[in-house]
Amino acid sequence: MSRRRSEQITYFLIRGVMYSIVLVIGYILFDIVRHGLPALNWAFISEYPRKSGSEGGILPAIVGTLSLLAGTIVVALPLGICSAIYLSEYAEQNRFTAMIRLAIITLAGVPSIVYGLFGLGLFVLFLNFGTSILSGSLTLACMVLPTIIVSSEEALRAVPRGYRDASLALGATKWETIRTNVLPYSLSGIITGSILGIGRAAGETAPILLTVAAFYLPRLPKSIFDQVMALPYHLYILATQHPEADKVLPLQYATALVLLLLVLGLSLGAIIIRIHFRKKYRW
Repeated sequence: MSRRRSEQITYFLIRGVMYSIVLVIGYILFDIVRHGLPALNWAFISEYPRKSGSEGGILPAIVGTLSLLAGTIVVALPLGICSAIYLSEYAEQNRFTAMIRLAIITLAGVPSIVYGLFGLGLFVLFLNFGTSILSGSLTLACMVLPTIIVSSEEALRAVPRGYRDASLALGATKWETIRTNVLPYSLSGIITGSILGIGRAAGETAPILLTVAAFYLPRLPKSIFDQVMALPYHLYILATQHPEADKVLPLQYATALVLLLLVLGLSLGAIIIRIHFRKKYRW
């Protein structure tokens, strides 16, 4: 078989796999929208649940999910970006930092249930935060922190070395160089990677299952030490544990659609921010 023929076969195989994945994802999205859209209305979004979630809305679950995401962003984003800046700009490139990077990459692939058990042991029991928004947010922050560090460091390393050298040659300090010549040009990549990592946290069930989530709690949280409902856990219970699973099937799809729209909204926000900063800072 000639080399050209082999390349054509490989190309068509890769193209077929790509189209297959797109078709499967498209069918899943179509199925969720087709079944969830009829049950999605303002009452469903704005009302409290009734009769163990078989009636009413999902307002507490939406507020709980947004509260967890807000807490995750407040904790994970500054720590992740600062860690990436240190590893990229300040740390010596030796065997020790290579081991740290390897550990961070390994942590990014740890199953979410392991982070849930870690959060249960440290935040809920040892630090005595209880099953609360604080425990859940800290657990989710630990889960997405490796992703934020890796994506932020890659964005920082993508900035040409000449930008740093020119600034230092003009008498700027190390931090002034990072603040004015490195961060602005890497900000689009940093924010995009960070938001996509936090979007993953929005759909996780295992970490919040052990640290914060309640299935039926028809009230809004008043402090960070309150237990809350969350969309992923609410959907999990409706689909697998509810005694009237067939009756609440439309609510399952509607909840999945709301969660999907939330994650898509985060992804869309990341795209808009990336486009904005790429237009503002060109290199």
